Amino acid sequence: MRIGLLTEGGYPYVGGEGGVWCDRLVRGLDGHEFDVYAFSVGQGQEDAGWVELPPQVRRVRTAPLWAAEEDGVVHGRRARRRFAEHYGELTAALCTSAEPGAAEKPGTAEADRFANALHGLAELARDEGGLVAALRSEQAVRALERACRAPGARRAAREARVSDLLTVADHLERALRPLSLDWYEEDGLGAVDLCHAASGGIAALPGLLARHFFGVPLLVTEYGVRLRTHYLTRPDASPAVRSLLAAFHGLLTAETYRAASYLVPGNAHARRWQKRCGADRTKLRTIHPGLDATPFARVGEDRREEEREKSEKQEKRETRGKGETREHAEPHTLVWLGRVEPARDLVSLLHAFAEVRAAEPGTRLRIVGRPSGPEGEAYLGHCRALAAQLFPDEADGPHAVGRNPVSFEELGGSGAETTADVHAGATVTVLSSVVEGFPVGLIEAMFCGRATVSTDVGAVVEVIGGTGLVVPPRNPRALAEACVSLLRDPERRARLGAAARARALELFSVEQNVAAFRGLYLETVARTPVRRPALDGAGDPQPFAAPAEAHVPGHWTEPTPRAVPTWAVETPEPVTETVR
Repeated sequence: MRIGLLTEGGYPYVGGEGGVWCDRLVRGLDGHEFDVYAFSVGQGQEDAGWVELPPQVRRVRTAPLWAAEEDGVVHGRRARRRFAEHYGELTAALCTSAEPGAAEKPGTAEADRFANALHGLAELARDEGGLVAALRSEQAVRALERACRAPGARRAAREARVSDLLTVADHLERALRPLSLDWYEEDGLGAVDLCHAASGGIAALPGLLARHFFGVPLLVTEYGVRLRTHYLTRPDASPAVRSLLAAFHGLLTAETYRAASYLVPGNAHARRWQKRCGADRTKLRTIHPGLDATPFARVGEDRREEEREKSEKQEKRETRGKGETREHAEPHTLVWLGRVEPARDLVSLLHAFAEVRAAEPGTRLRIVGRPSGPEGEAYLGHCRALAAQLFPDEADGPHAVGRNPVSFEELGGSGAETTADVHAGATVTVLSSVVEGFPVGLIEAMFCGRATVSTDVGAVVEVIGGTGLVVPPRNPRALAEACVSLLRDPERRARLGAAARARALELFSVEQNVAAFRGLYLETVARTPVRRPALDGAGDPQPFAAPAEAHVPGHWTEPTPRAVPTWAVETPEPVTETVR
């Protein structure tokens, strides 16, 4: 099977969003061929280069979303009329579509108008060229203004100022740049058996056009719903800009959901958003992201042996007489790992740790991670100051140097070389976020067999599934009580850690992810009519271009003539009729 993998700011670029799971998917499906069609989001991403590609990636075609060059084509009168018609219909759909906050599902009339306009602009770009210049022209801005002032337009659209119209027109030109690409040819996307968009939004636009021009089935994976992201962006923009851009992305999402053969959310949280945005529930197939469990295998196996030894020591201590000296318990360690930013709510974690220290004085807290941008740097400084205020440096004696029970570290530093090393030293792993998508760090702790305490946000409950403790977000007391209960109960920690590891290996491994996509690929193609029927030597259609048994040496690989009954070979005698 030949797969057209569509990405935006991700694979095959180094450090691209979602590039890791795309690379694992491509490497896992080495029986298929992949053509990668990738959008870059900046010059820095292109300068960083690509990851090492496996041999099953036969072709890579890229295009920048951050820049577009005009092809020098100047539209004549007929082409200008076609552009005005299609762009006018598209902007009219934006201005009359229902408010996103009132109804996420756009009306049928607006959805059809938007889809026809989108396909019309793509056909114009394919036939005539010059679409980039047309989208940047004064004609486009005036068409948008007419749509906003037309009867039936929403109030927010009618109140759009000239600056708002220019902002929206510029955004539409950037979003519609994929229509002008030369990817939509018979030897391009027309040659693949299936288009797989690694995300919704702009990345799925080439898949929509491949389906329109060639009937190629489309599969869309959304580990984070792009439409939800667009609803949350541009908070400082005017109401007219937010309304028109939300309408555009809402209509694009609705058309993507309608045209896709299957939609693949990565968790129940994304699935609920897709249904809310108009997805047909019969098309939804949840496939969790696959993580490589190999780096954590040693820690996970050693954990079971470690807990067994601790259990044996505990039994020995319980059988000792009253006069024997009791062994000192090893100090407990809580571990938090991730990107340092306000959404991770480390402030609540530090206040919770103050209560943990009051109940278990020897406990230490390791915060391992790097700040995310300037905001993360400022937040890290605030957390360091709070930790110094809550926990003054402790010393064993008057001549010893004290140290704080809270340590701030980065991966790769002393004692924290890898993620597995961090979890190896954890008694309990903690997640304190107030906003979370799919908690990858939590799954890594589960691979290591660690008991976890997490806040109830995002897909945490779906991932944990009863193998860890979950508390409400922004509740330091509940977080502290859950941590203390696990620190004081080693047998419970061992049971939860073993159950967490078993659940992670069953649901969140690379193998299950690859197997699920392999089956979905076959199911999608099996339900799609044959677009290029293969013919044998006699001109008869073949059900498969390359039958499966053709790859196995044997006599059946040689074509054998079909047996023909004798009555079909002999020349029949002519029938004569006597005329009287």
